[in-house]
Amino acid sequence: MPGSPYLEEPPKRLLTWRRLLSFSIPSLLVTTYLAFFYDVIFQMIAAFTFFFILTAIMRR
Repeated sequence: MPGSPYLEEPPKRLLTWRRLLSFSIPSLLVTTYLAFFYDVIFQMIAAFTFFFILTAIMRR
């Protein structure tokens, strides 16, 4: 890889945007579909908001 900071290959289990999006987008779509199907969209949005706020506080 040109411009890569790694000598040979990236370390194993390195989380890249491609890997992150490959499992987060399908799970988000399934969660949204199930929330719509069971009519709990507000609760899903509240849970995601709580999770993201908690993550932001823990990273700080």
